[in-house]
Amino acid sequence: MNSAVEPVQLSLADFGHENCLIYGIGNVGRQDDGLGWAFVDWLEAAGLCVEAERVRNYQLFLEDADLISSKQKVLFIDATRSPEVSTFSLYRARAELDFSFTSHAISIPSIIATCQLCFERQPEVYVLAIRGYEWELQEGLTVAAKSNLDAAIAHFSAD
Repeated sequence: MNSAVEPVQLSLADFGHENCLIYGIGNVGRQDDGLGWAFVDWLEAAGLCVEAERVRNYQLFLEDADLISSKQKVLFIDATRSPEVSTFSLYRARAELDFSFTSHAISIPSIIATCQLCFERQPEVYVLAIRGYEWELQEGLTVAAKSNLDAAIAHFSAD
């Protein structure tokens, strides 16, 4: 973790409203990179957070600052390679212009900071980072990543 994040306790009830966004980041064609989408798939299959806007994208875009500007709470779900995360991590993200963006990448803190600068709004933004292991061109999660997804689902199912 870095200074731009803080661990939190949340429930899905916190995101079950129309002013909330649940955003799965990833690529189901690259093994564990599909974890973000898999979590959103589970929400939909379970009939949870039906009033929240749900989005799946391969990556974040600068335009996502506009998307989050109209929301009160946002939950981004993404795979992580970080060895500091054993199964999953849930934390509140903070605005930080880190100049990480290129045509292929922009960070969640940069999206928040851009939202703040351009729209003078800053929703509460949380990140569910689920540990992944393989990113080869292949569909399907690895057994270990699926186990981590199940742990994240169990955490939210305990509400």
